[in-house]
Amino acid sequence: MGYVAVKGGIQAIEESIKRLKYERLKKGTVLKFQEIEGGMRCLIDQVMSESSLYSETLAAMAIKQAEGSPEEAVFLLRAYRSTLPRKHYSRTVQSEEMSVERRISSSFKEVPGGQILGAANDYTHRLIDFDLNEETDDEAIAWVREYALESGVDNDQTDLSDLPKTLDYLREEGLIPTCEINNNEPDDVTKESLHFPTSRSQRLQILTRGQTGAVTSLGYAALRSYGALHPTVGELRIGKLPIYVNSPFHDQKEDEDAYYIGEIKVTEVETLFPAEVQKGKGEKEIEFEIGYGICYGQNETKAIAMSILDRCLETGNPEYPPHNEEFVLLHIDSVESTGFISHLKLPHYVTFQSKLDSVRKSKK
Repeated sequence: MGYVAVKGGIQAIEESIKRLKYERLKKGTVLKFQEIEGGMRCLIDQVMSESSLYSETLAAMAIKQAEGSPEEAVFLLRAYRSTLPRKHYSRTVQSEEMSVERRISSSFKEVPGGQILGAANDYTHRLIDFDLNEETDDEAIAWVREYALESGVDNDQTDLSDLPKTLDYLREEGLIPTCEINNNEPDDVTKESLHFPTSRSQRLQILTRGQTGAVTSLGYAALRSYGALHPTVGELRIGKLPIYVNSPFHDQKEDEDAYYIGEIKVTEVETLFPAEVQKGKGEKEIEFEIGYGICYGQNETKAIAMSILDRCLETGNPEYPPHNEEFVLLHIDSVESTGFISHLKLPHYVTFQSKLDSVRKSKK
């Protein structure tokens, strides 16, 4: 590429780093990790998802260091993640075991277990609340205490785990195909370079690690014109999944020997795509195909867009960019895309001078 090592300028670089710290602190306010964790829930979820690292505290730390820049925070967390030893692999997580906090379906008005609105911005007026400027810690604590007493959220005994999947009832009726159990170990895109064509496990990993804006944009493109897909959300659920690891003291990997190590909050979406299928004697039938999306935390738009792209890449149609796995998978990663664009700020003296000389000779 014609890059050259740049020597000198050490003092200038050090002063630039000092100025960066000055810009962060010049208003005399120091954000605490607890404040970021408590007040920037959605940003933390986005950063954890794109970083492939589930830690709200580390995400808050990265957001503070990055001054709220999501791509810089993701870069920091990805770099830290690369230094961590991989001590255990979890057992396969069953999303049916989710302790549900929010569960909706746009396909059915009545679903087994009921629709649970949970916490969402969908039902707000989306007007700026200027009263937040006067909000105090004491008022916030008092409101939370009052809400807890009124709603009984702290003492709610309702069991929202093991709620049935909405799509399972369609499977029982034979309206959608049953899921085949795949006991093969999934490919790991963080350990093996990506080669095309990709496996579905590779595609799902890259999509869930993808930059939220990029995944949303390509999903929107697939909806609007490039392929003209229009799915229906069969079920969207948000909740916490228990994580278990096998016992290191037993060769048999039995359920009762597994160790519970914690839980993760995720958003999971299954979307339904009507598809025309050619049958015998020139007859055509409508069948449903399924798209799947899942990501850390509460990020519903990304999960839905991921499910759209999952279906696009499963069918594959080189005529449309959102259906082309090379186009999608190579361009949605936050670190890859921002890193390559940012490299344009690095010295390109040799290559540019060569082009400049060519232009001068041509003019002459």
